Amino acid sequence: MARARPLAGGSIAAVWHAHLTDGAEVVIKDGDTPAELEAEGLEALAAAGAPVPAVLGHAGTVLVLEHLSGPPGDRRELGRRLATVHRHLGERFGWHRDNVIGPLPQSNTPTEDWPTFLAEARLAPYLGDLPADLAQRLEQAIEGGAVAEVADHAVVPSLVHGDLWSGNVLADRWLLDPAVHHADREIDLAMLALFGSVGPQLRAGYEEVWPLDAGVETRLPLLQLPPLLVHVRLFGAGYLGGVASRLDTLGW
Repeated sequence: MARARPLAGGSIAAVWHAHLTDGAEVVIKDGDTPAELEAEGLEALAAAGAPVPAVLGHAGTVLVLEHLSGPPGDRRELGRRLATVHRHLGERFGWHRDNVIGPLPQSNTPTEDWPTFLAEARLAPYLGDLPADLAQRLEQAIEGGAVAEVADHAVVPSLVHGDLWSGNVLADRWLLDPAVHHADREIDLAMLALFGSVGPQLRAGYEEVWPLDAGVETRLPLLQLPPLLVHVRLFGAGYLGGVASRLDTLGW
């Protein structure tokens, strides 16, 4: 390596823009989780048609990626590409192994139906992070069937990015740092709406390829609970208000 400089935005891993001795430019990431998990996610998304950096190599916690450069993208086209990715379906909800979302372990035990996967893999594991009143409200919604009632629609196990917020969308053109699995495709859009913006152009492009099902807005507060719960575990009580407001909206 001839020289390297740190890149901004690497809150989970240290990230460098490096110039190699052969003149090539790459991005090097070093974090606390196995690099093969992110590499696998990027390769799965690439195979499904997502605009992602190419994986050039990995070992241990170090990942080497293609350096991306170029003008900003078109959000309508990004929506089309995301819908194309979502059309790649799995046999069940989950993934063939557990992986990570940020620095946290992400359970992906394959499940036949979406409401069960959502409740068991994305909601119940975080009950212990909540104050007793919020935990009780969410637990009652899980056990009483309210989660299943809201989540259930004509859902298929789409390949999803899994951690789609504005910081993981580079220049409205590329997708970064996935936490891939098969899930309701609406979770990617729900998280982007929570921590960023879907916007009319991205949504229009998305619906050109695959129109969203009726009731998407009704399901939105439920599908925003998993990323909020992850943030409660990572960053603490500042995100409890978001959890409470979604439970209020859902009437739980």
